[in-house]
Amino acid sequence: MSTSDRAARTSGAESDGAPRDNQWPLWEVFVQPPGGEPHEHAGSVHAVDAESALQNARDVYARRGEAVSIWVVQSAGITASTPDDMGPFFDPGNDKPYRHPQFYKVPRGVKV
Repeated sequence: MSTSDRAARTSGAESDGAPRDNQWPLWEVFVQPPGGEPHEHAGSVHAVDAESALQNARDVYARRGEAVSIWVVQSAGITASTPDDMGPFFDPGNDKPYRHPQFYKVPRGVKV
């Protein structure tokens, strides 16, 4: 067995990089740190269902008390823009420069 075959076997992928059919679904993990900050992407776990993904995420990303809340979402359920969408997708927001704070003056007496 070659080194690349061995690596593919341990990574859950065939030698061409494609996932094997028996690999559990991939779940994205978001954790909320103590103090009320927003949830942040922490990483990914493989699990057979949502409950198992939540437990795996707890074991991997919150074992030292780094989180007060965990969200898991199946990666296949995420729809995202691509870098190719940069122009047409974001144009509607880019034509409203008044939304940027440099156009506002801070009134006197307001502490920044």
